[in-house]
Amino acid sequence: MKEQSSVIAHVPAPLSSRAGLWWGLLGVAAFSFTLPFTRIAVGGLSPLFIGSGRAVVAAALAALALAATRQHPPTRAQWWRLAIVAGGVVAGFPLLTSFAMTAAPASHGAVVIGLLPAATAVMVVLRTRERPGRAFWWFAALGAAAAVVFASMQNGGLGELHRADLLLFGAVFAAAIGYAEGGLLAREIGSWQTVSWALVLAAPLMLVLTLASAVADPPTASPVQWLAFAYLAVVSMFLGFFAWYRGLAIGPMAHVSQIQLVQPVMGIAWAALLLHEQIGWPTALGGIAVILCAALAVRTRLSHSRPTTHPRHEEP
Repeated sequence: MKEQSSVIAHVPAPLSSRAGLWWGLLGVAAFSFTLPFTRIAVGGLSPLFIGSGRAVVAAALAALALAATRQHPPTRAQWWRLAIVAGGVVAGFPLLTSFAMTAAPASHGAVVIGLLPAATAVMVVLRTRERPGRAFWWFAALGAAAAVVFASMQNGGLGELHRADLLLFGAVFAAAIGYAEGGLLAREIGSWQTVSWALVLAAPLMLVLTLASAVADPPTASPVQWLAFAYLAVVSMFLGFFAWYRGLAIGPMAHVSQIQLVQPVMGIAWAALLLHEQIGWPTALGGIAVILCAALAVRTRLSHSRPTTHPRHEEP
């Protein structure tokens, strides 16, 4: 089945691309608290419990929403694609960032995650078989190099990447795949339906991991740490994707992905305000370099992008 085979019918009116940007911005604002709140939660909860437990809570909410609205199950082909989404944003990104935040400051993680807009655009290019110009690939590679240099210099010397940095780079890769595939699926089955079905699909594995982590390392969280976990489960893992996938579905996807450029700035600001992390010149300059390269890469891609069809009208 092709990406846009069931996208075109029953659209009451074309949706402005500006609407996609606003939905995308709402999703990014929700996601921008993820690293700071993860950093708070790991003080009393194991990273495995955080990464898997938040998915279990979100899956329970998703199952209720799907049952209450009597959603039709996805097709067999869509289930396979939902497995890709689940692997990227339900399992991959939450688990990898949770382990990374046990060793790295939230502001440091926010700079590395600044690669996500360009990485998402790359995945969109590969997934939709579009062919942007060479400038896009140059800027994307330059942004990746800037993030690697920043991470290694923060650790004491060029070439000294720590385990947390590798986990963060893996999280970027996982999220980019999940975002690209999820954005395409959202055009077919709806934005909140996409993340809900992905959560339900991953629920059995996430439940096993949650129970295993709770037995091996019983939670000793404070009320504040439990509140941070609740945000990660309800907003970062569930409600935030309603807006984000809706924005990607309206598109154009690469245009909306550019909104992610504000996420590192927001994340660094929340780390300073909530965690009182000191934001020095290396972090500020590293963030500017990564964001600038990502912006140039995404904008270059936009000039070569093809028109996209509008998403189907979502029913409650």
